[in-house]
Amino acid sequence: MAAASRSGPPAGEVEAVAAAWMLEFACCCLCRRFGDGCAAEFQRWSDVAHALINGLSKIPTHQKKAVYLCQLLIRIAKGKKLECHFENDKRISPLESALSFWTLLEREEVELEKLHKDIHQLIQIQIVAVYMENGYFKEASEVLERLFTDSESDKPLRMKLATVIKSKDPYVPLLQSFSYNVLISKIKSYIELFMKENETNFLLQAATKQVESQGLGATALQSTTVNADENDKENLEAKQRLMKEQHSITDQSPGDVRNPTVRPRSGGKLRGRTVLQSLNSLQNMEKHGNALASIRKRQRWTYKEDLKLKSGVKEFGVGNWAKILVYGDFNNRTSVMLKDRWRTLCKIQQG
Repeated sequence: MAAASRSGPPAGEVEAVAAAWMLEFACCCLCRRFGDGCAAEFQRWSDVAHALINGLSKIPTHQKKAVYLCQLLIRIAKGKKLECHFENDKRISPLESALSFWTLLEREEVELEKLHKDIHQLIQIQIVAVYMENGYFKEASEVLERLFTDSESDKPLRMKLATVIKSKDPYVPLLQSFSYNVLISKIKSYIELFMKENETNFLLQAATKQVESQGLGATALQSTTVNADENDKENLEAKQRLMKEQHSITDQSPGDVRNPTVRPRSGGKLRGRTVLQSLNSLQNMEKHGNALASIRKRQRWTYKEDLKLKSGVKEFGVGNWAKILVYGDFNNRTSVMLKDRWRTLCKIQQG
């Protein structure tokens, strides 16, 4: 039993969690690229999202919105290309396919009713408009029958679009007022709301922290180099001399190793330390570093940290320590420390 527990969770479960993070990250990147209009980058992330979605045997409930949104954006981006097909039925245009995913998204949330309705009608109008712009008036009439039900709420728009199709004029005021650009603008508004809800994306947060730490590290290193005092320089020189001396000792015979000497620098003066002194200095530095590491390990858990840990477990569940570590923004903690502290808290609560 002990060996089984040390082996960790099943690989399939671990991969599923990682794939979920990747899908959420791909969705965020896809939204950003749709918003900034970078076609090449959008296509690259479309391919990534498509591959991840195809790898799902079942869509987890908490990821439905991300999957539906990716599918929607991919189809909206190809909306004017009637030669592009996403469905087995070749009559279904990219925008008509997009409408089906927008309908699924509408079912996942109820608080954006006005925006939902606006986007729904804009997609319907543009499905007809794209056919008309390409001179496919018969197809425009056929799609009208598929788009609308017999409900009274749909009737006004259906009647208007039927009149537009009969006119065979793709530049009528209705189609110009509710153009493809207006549709894109509304989709971007929806994306902004989605992104605000998903600011806590784990991979984005982890990557942001990594980049920030690297940037701060580089700045600190540059500052240290520019403002280094003479003591720092002497320590560096002593370390360099020690390395050279160690190489020269290695080249000497065994009898010579007992009395290593340091040659005087130019000018005859002996600045710096003997090999033994330098070794003692480096050993002291190592001991000091180990002491700091020891202090870090013994750092007491504060009440605030415990609250952040509990909040993280509530948000992501027990076991997602790496995700909780980023979420809680803990200072000088590791995932293992979080896991150990959680065990301690559980024991305290049970006691």
